[in-house]
Amino acid sequence: MMPYLPLFLFVLVYGYATLAWSLPPAAGIAYLLASVICFAAYASDKAAARRGERRTPERSLLLLGLACGWPGAVLAQQWLRHKTRKQPFRRLFLASVVVNVAAFLWLAHWLSS
Repeated sequence: MMPYLPLFLFVLVYGYATLAWSLPPAAGIAYLLASVICFAAYASDKAAARRGERRTPERSLLLLGLACGWPGAVLAQQWLRHKTRKQPFRRLFLASVVVNVAAFLWLAHWLSS
């Protein structure tokens, strides 16, 4: 459950923002599309790692996560067992999730004003 905790908390935050601030459906669609793209990038990187080919830079994976794709990254990390051990990456990833959720809350609140 612990690896999925950020997803669960975000669902709560997203639900609150939707109810409290009449969040438009486009926000959810943006997160969904970005998550699919991010999941695909993690899957591609995992496949490249297995084949010994050129890898996706960690910076790119982090930026995709920061750009609303982090829910897909969480799923890819767990389902594909990719990028789950490297602690410097994990810390940066967690920081990018916190920044994204904070920006989401600020923007959702600002748009409702």
